[in-house]
Amino acid sequence: MTWDEPLIFERSRKGRPGLRASRPDVEDKLAGTGLPAGLARKNAPRLPEVTERDAVQHFTRLSTWNFGLDHGFYPLGSCTMKYNPKINEALAALPGLRDLHPAQSPESVPGALRLMLELKKMLEEISGMAHVCLQPAAGAQGELTGMLMVRAYHEARGGARKVVLIPDTAHGTNPASSALAGYEVKEIPTAKNGVLEAATVRENLSEDVAALMMTNPNTLGLFETNVAEIADALHEAGALLYCDGANLNAIMGITRPGDMGVDVIQLNLHKTFSTPHGGGGPGAGPVGVCDQLAPFLPAPVLAEADGRPVLQWERPLSIGKVTAYYGHFLIMVRAYAYLLSLGPEGVRRAAALAVLNANYIRACLKDTYHLPHPDRCMHEVVFSDKGLPNGVITMDVAKRLMDYGFHPPTIYFPLVVHGSLMIEPTETESRETLDRFIAALTAIAAEAASDPDAVKGAPCSTPLSRLDEVRAARKPVLRYRFPGDAGE
Repeated sequence: MTWDEPLIFERSRKGRPGLRASRPDVEDKLAGTGLPAGLARKNAPRLPEVTERDAVQHFTRLSTWNFGLDHGFYPLGSCTMKYNPKINEALAALPGLRDLHPAQSPESVPGALRLMLELKKMLEEISGMAHVCLQPAAGAQGELTGMLMVRAYHEARGGARKVVLIPDTAHGTNPASSALAGYEVKEIPTAKNGVLEAATVRENLSEDVAALMMTNPNTLGLFETNVAEIADALHEAGALLYCDGANLNAIMGITRPGDMGVDVIQLNLHKTFSTPHGGGGPGAGPVGVCDQLAPFLPAPVLAEADGRPVLQWERPLSIGKVTAYYGHFLIMVRAYAYLLSLGPEGVRRAAALAVLNANYIRACLKDTYHLPHPDRCMHEVVFSDKGLPNGVITMDVAKRLMDYGFHPPTIYFPLVVHGSLMIEPTETESRETLDRFIAALTAIAAEAASDPDAVKGAPCSTPLSRLDEVRAARKPVLRYRFPGDAGE
């Protein structure tokens, strides 16, 4: 294992390219393309010159530095980093699905439309929503799509209203989505038990309130027990209830947001229905709505006519397309395969195991780490660094976990818990894995008392140790400067 891999430019040697190609007549090929002359390079780009062997070796070594779900436990709280079954990938790679082109006419792809329609119906059944749109390309885009429909709904009734209420335990994307949809955001507090009360919602309601965006279960890992009463209060005031469905993995097959009075919800396929997560996409964040919001769904709307799936474009109140074509089809294939493999009882069992695993961790560590909300949790559990000795803090615990071979959980979120350590095991981890993880956190707590320097100096087994993460985010170095360049 090489822990000090140089940059590819540093491996470069003049005259040692991995590919030798004849020089193309670039100017002739550019002629007639309409490319402005000022955009053409005056000099060839300075690319690294390495052999194929060196290039393969370099990038393979770098790949071993990445940590992913295929390497080990990835317990990010509020993110549901569950294992993606390989059968989903194999089915998405079938030529009849993989080789379809998005510009094909609907008449030429009836099988693809049928698959999407069946997935749509599955998601409607699981969520309890009257209609689901598969277009949005990510959970956050699903949120924005939902809030744009909320805005269109109110505008059709004579006014868009101005304010969206957001509990302090909601996901961080909720205020951003509301602001992008043109709303003012007003944060409202949850009760001491971590759950939003209907009385608090009523106190903040007015004719200006368009909706409440609630995450349920919330980011403390607690189920919002007052959701039906909150929905009634909102509806009496002419407002709508948006439910962030990113944590649906805890309740799917057990209870349905639509039955609680929810008017709109996004369903993160990568979190709940086992499609690839992160890496810039592609993703999918379908949106479910009640009948009242159906006229505003993004066009085209996938529907059924005379027993055949069709795309309906004539939607005068639609907010318009939100994604090129009809979204990311192969992500839908993966989610469809996942749901077919589980079946209704499997969906319910997956949620039950996710809740069981989180509560197992809670029960095993409640006497070792501070538990701000001791009640039984749902899919995730939130600890804090309160009471750790010798100045050891959450960041130290997270870094030390890397030396034990685990990816750190989410830290310092939710913000309502100081020094939070947020853990979500999902249903895909075995008890043996959870026991190793629990043993590691228990050992770190003991080290905080007996050898705090080992914890504060962690990690020591990784290529790099403590980085200046703030500087890396605010002042990233995005280009290589050759020796002798200006600013060297």
